[in-house]
Amino acid sequence: MPSDATADSTGTPAPQARPAGALLLCRAAPAAVGPAAKLLRERMLLTQAGPDWSVLVPEGKPWLRGGERVDSVLAGWAAALAVSVPWPVLALWWDAEHSGYTLASGFRRPVGYVWLANGTPVGEDEAMRTFAARLGLDPVLDMQSLEELTRSDSAADSRARLLGLLAVLTRAGLTLPAGLTPGEPADRLREVARVQPGAERIEWSSWRDAVRAELDVVERSAIGPWLRGPKASTAAAVQLAVGIPLTVWGLRRRGAGWAVAGALLVVHGALGLAYDRLRAWD
Repeated sequence: MPSDATADSTGTPAPQARPAGALLLCRAAPAAVGPAAKLLRERMLLTQAGPDWSVLVPEGKPWLRGGERVDSVLAGWAAALAVSVPWPVLALWWDAEHSGYTLASGFRRPVGYVWLANGTPVGEDEAMRTFAARLGLDPVLDMQSLEELTRSDSAADSRARLLGLLAVLTRAGLTLPAGLTPGEPADRLREVARVQPGAERIEWSSWRDAVRAELDVVERSAIGPWLRGPKASTAAAVQLAVGIPLTVWGLRRRGAGWAVAGALLVVHGALGLAYDRLRAWD
């Protein structure tokens, strides 16, 4: 009967190559991650991974089509997601040849580190220091643990390196559900994520729905009361009340600066009232 494993010259079956897999870790609650993740236009499963962390598990395997490797796909996802949100995004990936991570945060240049399958480090130490700084990790205790991951260790393969990285992040509140472990096949990760309490399927529907969901998140934030509701309406009315006479006064006195300032207040006030009305109709 044919077997998936190959055999060496001595007849001993060779171990199977580790299948590719990936996880996207977001330092934010699922309620904030879900709307933003829809903009990636990929089917994913979203679940809690600690008090202030979430994990996205791809349902598909886009690295198997188009000739892109898993590390390139995940780096692109992390960068695209990070530029639209105020929290960092950490992509973990692995395949038969190597494993690694990419950390994206806003518009700053992403940083990453790579280990070969046998655990040999091939990244730069500076990347680990930047990683720790951007995640606000302890510069002494956590940095010591991260530096250990950049040193040769014949007993640690690439999977062990990623597990060591996750052990450091547990001190920052990350708690991955049991079974969502680096080195597992993508199919296994998907099945584990699917049965987690509160797991949510992220699917692209339309630009309109994606934008509406993103606005919902913003409105629930600290600036939400100034975008919609009584405070927003009052602020918009004040802007109009001040802006209209200021614009008229500036035009009469031929004061271009005052006229422009008044016009901006009028525009902001009108947009504020219009936004509040439109969102009320949604």
